Amino acid sequence: MATLRDIAKKAHVSAATVSRVLNNDLTLSVTDQTRANILKIATDLNYQKANHKNSRFQKHIALVQWYSESKEQDDLYYMMIREGIEQQAPKYSFEILRIFHNNLEQIPTDIDGLIAIGKFSSDQVMTMKRISSNLVFIDDDQFAKGFDTVLPDFNYGIEQVIDYFVSQNISDIGLIYGEESSTDDKRIISDFRYDSFQQAMNKHSIFKTKLCFKGDFTKESGYQQMKQAIKTLPNLPKAFFISNDPMASGALKALQEEQISVPNQVQIFSFNDTSIASLVNPELSSVAVATVQMGETAVDAIQDVLTNPRHVAKKVILATKLVFRQSTN
Repeated sequence: MATLRDIAKKAHVSAATVSRVLNNDLTLSVTDQTRANILKIATDLNYQKANHKNSRFQKHIALVQWYSESKEQDDLYYMMIREGIEQQAPKYSFEILRIFHNNLEQIPTDIDGLIAIGKFSSDQVMTMKRISSNLVFIDDDQFAKGFDTVLPDFNYGIEQVIDYFVSQNISDIGLIYGEESSTDDKRIISDFRYDSFQQAMNKHSIFKTKLCFKGDFTKESGYQQMKQAIKTLPNLPKAFFISNDPMASGALKALQEEQISVPNQVQIFSFNDTSIASLVNPELSSVAVATVQMGETAVDAIQDVLTNPRHVAKKVILATKLVFRQSTN
């Protein structure tokens, strides 16, 4: 029997898009051609919607994204997590309501549960909890407050990067990292990658604060912090770890303007491994995060919250891996 995923694969769209088209969701922003193509493929595959007698019990899940829709386009990390959520949601007949930039007042009071992506202040967490205690967080450790949390493994991936550089007899390793605040400005969010970097460097007794430059996770910030490093350091480190791909692409631009060769003079290792990493020249080596799987895991978690009377909060940490490209030797 054909499934939503079978149709999605042939139509080159997500399973969530297929579900919404087949349910005649006119609010879905797709072209008429895409809509017609999905319906044709469904007919060709003899797809039949399951006749669930309990369809009236379909669950409605608010997807709270701390980024605005436009900022999500600039940093694909959170977009990929969201796509993982929307691909997994049809498995449980979840209807997903997108809420961007923490517009919590847009969340309906009769929502069945929430999946929150990003970083949130205590006040924002409490506001969401008042709307629904069925709450799962992605990329923000709220486990201590009793909520399911899905995180990437920062420590091991970054430790592997440092070990790789050290194996090349490189001990002067710079860091460009970020700091952010929640959208209500009530919480300053330190970069966990800084802590992991410092820990990995201390293992080799080579950490130097003067080689660390703080930005804000944007491409422009990466550019400006690398410019600052070039300007202020007597000798530029032979390698940099940079906290995300947009900052790394900005840093790469700054090095190219100064005619500093990558990787011959300076090697760069980034974090997240979004599509940006393979679109710049030279392509960026990056720590790959299982973003889609993080989204899928959160959907599985909210299903357990909603249906398992013996549910207990869990912290799930997904493994990372190194992807080597042209920015390292």
